Amino acid sequence: MSVEVLSFGCRLNAYESGAMRELAVGAGHAGTVLVNTCAVTAEAEKQAAQAIRRLARERPGVSVVVTGCAAQIAPARWSALPGVARVIGNADKLKPEAWALDAAPAPVSDIMAARGVAAYPVADFANRARALIEVQQGCNHRCTFCVIPYGRGPSRSAPVGAVVAQVRAALEAGCQEVVLTGVDIASYGPDLPGAPTLGQMARRLLALVPELPRLRLSSIDPAAIDDDLWRLLGNEPRLMPHLHLSLQHGHDLLLKRMKRRHSRADALAVAARARRLRPGIALGADLIAGFPTEGEAEFAATLDLVGEAGLQFLHVFPYSARPGTPAARMPQLPMAVRRERAARLRAAGAERAQQFYAARMGEEEAVLLEHPDRGHTEHFCPVRLAAPAGARGQVLRARVTGADARGLLAEAA
Repeated sequence: MSVEVLSFGCRLNAYESGAMRELAVGAGHAGTVLVNTCAVTAEAEKQAAQAIRRLARERPGVSVVVTGCAAQIAPARWSALPGVARVIGNADKLKPEAWALDAAPAPVSDIMAARGVAAYPVADFANRARALIEVQQGCNHRCTFCVIPYGRGPSRSAPVGAVVAQVRAALEAGCQEVVLTGVDIASYGPDLPGAPTLGQMARRLLALVPELPRLRLSSIDPAAIDDDLWRLLGNEPRLMPHLHLSLQHGHDLLLKRMKRRHSRADALAVAARARRLRPGIALGADLIAGFPTEGEAEFAATLDLVGEAGLQFLHVFPYSARPGTPAARMPQLPMAVRRERAARLRAAGAERAQQFYAARMGEEEAVLLEHPDRGHTEHFCPVRLAAPAGARGQVLRARVTGADARGLLAEAA
């Protein structure tokens, strides 16, 4: 029996789930279910807890190991769930010794004392077209809505050499694109010798691995995009024309209450600069609807930002109060209001995405195939081909023939 993984939350969790599965299999685990939790929202925690209870009902006796941010923050709660054999903290989950079959259960260690990034290359890149590469961990900021620093600890960075080694391993396994991921990738570098920035690291990576066809960034804080990264965006075609910005809101007062480091004007300036340096770039954003004290006028500012900043791909959260955060102590909006506003934001995003798709009509796109008949363009538009046209991992030229709510329709060029 193999090691089964149930992964919740972000891309970093997805990367780490793959690494932990490798470690568990290598240590001789069989029939174990690994549940990698997320603490960003109450819904994410609920889904993970429901999955564990379902395992206990449907597969009594199965060994469940729980880890991730929610488990790090409240280990006693997760260890008390039925069927849970062990909880492993975020600071230890990528250490091979934590997965030894004879490893004794140990208390979850203090994540705030964590230093460095586990240099564990995920060798299990087989059957993947795109590889997630962890370059950074943790966060030094304290946004009032966010509990993740207490699950991930302080910001820390992977040395450039370790990043290069992982990228080369991904290419050798057949991946054609890598995504640099972390909790706050724009904070990369100050803890390393010479304090390289994210842009400097990316520039060195592209120089040291000239055979890398496509480099992409995960969500990035608009307040901390460095000059080298801007230069790469303008001059390096291997850096994909796609930025996903951690904006969260469009009203200055709410941004201050969130303790964000940018203003509405800053967000618009970043979007304009990106478009100037890379005409046609696709812009995505993380946005929160229904933050405490948000009135209709403040929400309208976020809704208007979608069009003003030219955002195409939105990741929308209805605000979720996280225990222990300052925002949880602010006056809360009814959940129905939060959900209704989130739905309006998603509708605005869907409309913008359709406009972006329509502008690609008749264009020839470089599509990275994740399956023989579908993949993603350089702008990260999902594409479905009229017929299977290649193998997973192939970069195929395809002409756009149509679009629907699920993305672009195309045929091999």
